Amino acid sequence: MHSMTQQIHDAIANSIQGLTEPQLRQHPEGKWDAAAILEHLAMTYGTTARGMHKCIAEGKPLATSPTFKQSVAQLVVLGFSYIPGGHPAPKHVVPTGTISGMEARELVFANLQTMDEAFAECEQRFGCKVTIADHPVLGAISLNGWRKFHVLHTLHHVKQIEALTKHSSAKAQATSRA
Repeated sequence: MHSMTQQIHDAIANSIQGLTEPQLRQHPEGKWDAAAILEHLAMTYGTTARGMHKCIAEGKPLATSPTFKQSVAQLVVLGFSYIPGGHPAPKHVVPTGTISGMEARELVFANLQTMDEAFAECEQRFGCKVTIADHPVLGAISLNGWRKFHVLHTLHHVKQIEALTKHSSAKAQATSRA
């Protein structure tokens, strides 16, 4: 497993360690619960793996030229390591909420492994610096850029999971005192 994939794995594992199904499902009105966040991350890893597999199948990188807007987004995200909040997820990676928290937990780690394997194969065939494929917001980025994006994106969502956990713990303590 690549060190950046290991970082993703460990961040997720640490954020959900010991959480029960009800804890994975608690959330404030209008916000995703931890299970939905895991499902979303699993969907992003799976989508990225499919994109890498398409490059492998076609025997070449499939990146196009980034637009000016995408270049600016790349600078913000990959250059400054900043994931702005408040942007809706692309429709194809919006969680359905139809799987349990435990299923989401299994899926996120399975898809992370699949993505890591696809990255490794692409790196072997094309190198890690070649612009490999297009991200829906960032445009054409390298394999190293994809890895960095997924670390940053995961850490962004891990913070949300941790906030949900603190919120549910505080709520449980308040209920037990009453």
